[in-house]
Amino acid sequence: QVQLVESGGGLVQPGGSLTLSCAASGFTFSNSPMSWYRQAPGKERELVATISSTGGSTNYANSVKGRFTISRDNAKNTVYLQMNSLKPEDTAVYYCNADFWRYGLRHNYWGQGTQVTVSS
Repeated sequence: QVQLVESGGGLVQPGGSLTLSCAASGFTFSNSPMSWYRQAPGKERELVATISSTGGSTNYANSVKGRFTISRDNAKNTVYLQMNSLKPEDTAVYYCNADFWRYGLRHNYWGQGTQVTVSS
């Protein structure tokens, strides 16, 4: 079955960096665009960044543009989110998402999430 397992979250001071990883299995990873979302307490889940199946195209939320970088390694079935210049408002649970078509049906899967806390 499809599994998305995030790792790399933690506590970091403002201005610091973290790299999140999402290991995927159970589907053809290289055929799927991948995204990172986040959800802060009391707020709706929001899209942070998306990367195309080949990695040739990326998109970012305005709030993270220039600070976060999404990348992927299709040989390792893993997508990453490099987060620099972190701010307290980046504090949230970060989720990995796979959204792809297979046999004419759309499939959408989520990881369990990893907590990122930015605080001094």
